[in-house]
Amino acid sequence: MRILLSVLFICIGTSLYSAPNEPGNYQFVGRHLVASYHGCDKEALTNTTRLVEVMQEACKASGATILDSCQYPFDGNAITVVILLSESHASIHTYPEHGACFVDMFTCGTKCSQEKFDEVLRAYLNPTKPNCTYLNRK
Repeated sequence: MRILLSVLFICIGTSLYSAPNEPGNYQFVGRHLVASYHGCDKEALTNTTRLVEVMQEACKASGATILDSCQYPFDGNAITVVILLSESHASIHTYPEHGACFVDMFTCGTKCSQEKFDEVLRAYLNPTKPNCTYLNRK
C-alpha cells in the first residue's frame, strides 16, 4: 500500500502536465468530489468484485484515463479501492456494517466530470442519504 501511495503522489505531480488545455499551456487547476453515501444497498456494497468494476466504469464515464488500481479487502466484505488516473485518483472505502462508504475523486484540469463519476456510483450503490461536496482547487 505504501508503494501505491508513493506512486500516486508522484503521478499526481506529473499528471498536472499530462492534460494540456492547449499546446504548451498547462493549467494548474483541479476538481475534487468528496462524498459519503449512507443507506447503501447491502448486496451492492459487499459484492467487492462488482464494486471494483463499477468504480472503473465510473472513472471511464467521467472521462478519466485509468492507469492502475489497487484494492484491499477487510473483514466483513469491506474494501478499499484506489484507482490511479492519468488525471489523479479515485477511491472508495466501504463500511458494510454501517451500510455506508466514503468516496472521492480528484482530477487535474477541466476535462473530467465528477458528476458523471458520482452518477454511476450512486446508480449502483443506491444510497438513501448521499452527501457530496465538490471543490474547485487552484
